Amino acid sequence: MTNVQGESIDLPTPDGTADAYLAHPDDGAPHPGVLLYMDAFGLRPALEEMARRLAGQGYTVLVPNVLYRAGRAPVVELPEHINPAERPQIFEKIMPIIQSFTPELAMRDAGAYLDWLAASPLVADGPVGATGYCMGGVLAVRTAAAYPDRIAAAGAFHAGNLATDAEDSPHRALDRITAELYFGHADHDHSMPAEQIAALERALDAAGVRYRSELYEGAQHGYTQTDTAMYNAEAAERHWRALLDLFGRTL
Repeated sequence: MTNVQGESIDLPTPDGTADAYLAHPDDGAPHPGVLLYMDAFGLRPALEEMARRLAGQGYTVLVPNVLYRAGRAPVVELPEHINPAERPQIFEKIMPIIQSFTPELAMRDAGAYLDWLAASPLVADGPVGATGYCMGGVLAVRTAAAYPDRIAAAGAFHAGNLATDAEDSPHRALDRITAELYFGHADHDHSMPAEQIAALERALDAAGVRYRSELYEGAQHGYTQTDTAMYNAEAAERHWRALLDLFGRTL
């Protein structure tokens, strides 16, 4: 681990200004860039800590508030620790915002985030990595498909609805991906049941994507998020090992 610096920044997008968190080694040198996509609860201290941990391994990590159109983070008020009893009220407020955030808007924004990383003196030349959690895992996969020449590797952890019947299901764009992918599926995740995992893997094989897809037994959706009741320390550490191995090979 190296010493890191973290700061809140604003960056331009085609539709406005996104607030974001940037973490990087404090040596002032360029390092491989990583786009870290938030879960549904959004940009908050727990994700900032994840960004700093990743930066401590030698990466420059950008965590945008992807729901910036609805306001600066936190887009909805959050408790310090998110318990099951509080989730329905939170999702009642956040789901309409998430549902209005279309794949088209997301990928337009992704281009702006990647442009910012490419222009930063803190980011080394070349393709970057992406990682995402919950809805962010879906965004990481979509970004790898939309910008195949700019994403070298992408991780998706407890991501749901990756292989559905929808016309814009992420698995339908896998043939555009050149990045190496890693999927860490939660064992207890109604948004990504076994049949969807199997459908995703069939699509990955058919598209010729380099990937690893693993089931985290005993883990629930959200297992990486330290400020939620779903956090699973063993599964979260397994995620860190897998992610660092992926980026170590590809970045």
